[in-house]
Amino acid sequence: MKKVLIVCIVIISIFSITGCNRVDNSMKVSDDKMINVIIDGKTYKLNLESNTTVDEFIRLLPKEYTMNELNGNEKYVYINESLSTNKYKPKRIEKGDVMLYGDNCIVIFYKSFDTNYSYTKIGHIDDLDDLGNKDIVVRFE
Repeated sequence: MKKVLIVCIVIISIFSITGCNRVDNSMKVSDDKMINVIIDGKTYKLNLESNTTVDEFIRLLPKEYTMNELNGNEKYVYINESLSTNKYKPKRIEKGDVMLYGDNCIVIFYKSFDTNYSYTKIGHIDDLDDLGNKDIVVRFE
């Protein structure tokens, strides 16, 4: 009987010790809610959404991309990684919105307009300047 009791105590002790060393991986990376976006030497704050797409995107950072001009209202870049999506049709894009188009195209909108396209929201940059009709280099960190 003593041996059974000792074995039980040892097993319980082992589980207690390993339980204390357990790392909680359930915390979302996007709990910080904000990252820096540097465009033409100017730093903006990107206010992040809380979703799986953002968590996956943040794990890629820091990254620098050359983003292409499109339609006089947005900059885009296709990244090498596929991200999770949660698409919706926003009906209206607001200046400063940062979206994922498809599963691998990051888009920064620098003008507001109506749209029928579907996106996954990454976040929003307040007070974003007009980025002009040229390709730009953007650093996310």
